[in-house]
Amino acid sequence: MRSADVVVVGTGAAGLFHALFLPRDYKVIMITKKEVEESDSFLAQGGISALKNEDDFDSYFEDTMKAGHYENDKGAVEKMIRESPQIIKDLREFGVRFDEKDGQVQFTREGGHSTFRILHHEDLTGKEITSHLYEEAKKRENIEIMTHCTMLDIIEEDGECRGVVYQDAQGNPDVIEAPDTVLATGGLGGLFHNSTNFRHLTADSLAVCLRHQIELKNINYIQIHPTTFYSKKPGRRFLISESVRGEGAYLLDKNGERFTDELKPRDVVTAEIRKQMAKDHTDHVYLSVTHLDGERIKKRFPNIYRQCLEEGYDMAKDWIPVTPAQHYFMGGIKVNLDSKTSMEHLYAVGETSCNGVHGKNRLASNSLLESLVFAKAAAKDIAAHHGELKEVAVDLEPYQNGDQLLEDNKRLVLEELKRKDRDFYDQWCNDEN
Repeated sequence: MRSADVVVVGTGAAGLFHALFLPRDYKVIMITKKEVEESDSFLAQGGISALKNEDDFDSYFEDTMKAGHYENDKGAVEKMIRESPQIIKDLREFGVRFDEKDGQVQFTREGGHSTFRILHHEDLTGKEITSHLYEEAKKRENIEIMTHCTMLDIIEEDGECRGVVYQDAQGNPDVIEAPDTVLATGGLGGLFHNSTNFRHLTADSLAVCLRHQIELKNINYIQIHPTTFYSKKPGRRFLISESVRGEGAYLLDKNGERFTDELKPRDVVTAEIRKQMAKDHTDHVYLSVTHLDGERIKKRFPNIYRQCLEEGYDMAKDWIPVTPAQHYFMGGIKVNLDSKTSMEHLYAVGETSCNGVHGKNRLASNSLLESLVFAKAAAKDIAAHHGELKEVAVDLEPYQNGDQLLEDNKRLVLEELKRKDRDFYDQWCNDEN
């Protein structure tokens, strides 16, 4: 049995950013299922949105609300946008670099945005941000990171969270006691046959919350990304960033004809692609940048260019086959603007949480920003209302077969998703489940 002031489950951008803003005299233990680098935060390509100036506020607010079908929480949207300049400043202080030209930050535009307000680092923005946060966390003596440790359950006593039960690298169950617990376990792509997510992201936090009657919200609000690299090989789908369309790429049918506005919100573009595939009796369409400057494309998207080249396609010369796949989770564990769940001393941040920012459909490049804004809010709230460590007795016998419990958790979440939205389940989940 171990103890800490705060235990954080997950080491993506949200979990790391949260830990870095906790008081330095707090002992923080972070656990992660795999290696730190194996989080979706490292995969984020496009960029991070930010308020360029006060004149852009109304436009940014409207773009976010429109993409979310006006189901967004207005207070959460305003908080995210207002705090975005400070978040960018924080990231720069941690050493994060954004692309510049002649000393000025270069902004790009993606689907659903009415103007250029997205900062980026080549096509590896998530890696640039998360790797710097990780390097900073390793320097902090108060932060301990435990890899290959999987949360099996939270510890509940008297209606409060007192820590977590986890399975270590050898498959043995153990306990971390803590006055405050933060869930930052990412998305649920591991439940889908076609997903851009790492396969080990299987909604562990959602299952735990279902078992403890902790409130969830909109768990059927799952974003399908319209342009992932088409392949018949199993495994994670490689994302062709929306930034490629933002830079002028065309979507083409089997005859090489454009069939939609490439800069519509993701759910609209996804629907148009599926409609076109049905019309053409194909399982993919094409994304083309062959009409653009090839050298500029190679420089702007070096990672995507390299990945496509490895699959046998030269972006500068070839149309790239793409198809929609599961990408992002807008729903999740219901939290307030301080990232508090319905259980005392339990917080949720990042993709596993739902504060209402994204509504029914996330606006491009709002994910990293939202994760960081509300992870920082959770750190501030914990510092202001930190609980006391209370010893608890935990029977580890029910957790001896952790692998089976994790499989049961996957089925539990899928059954809840099917109950909430049978049409979505039948359309996207049945290939594998």
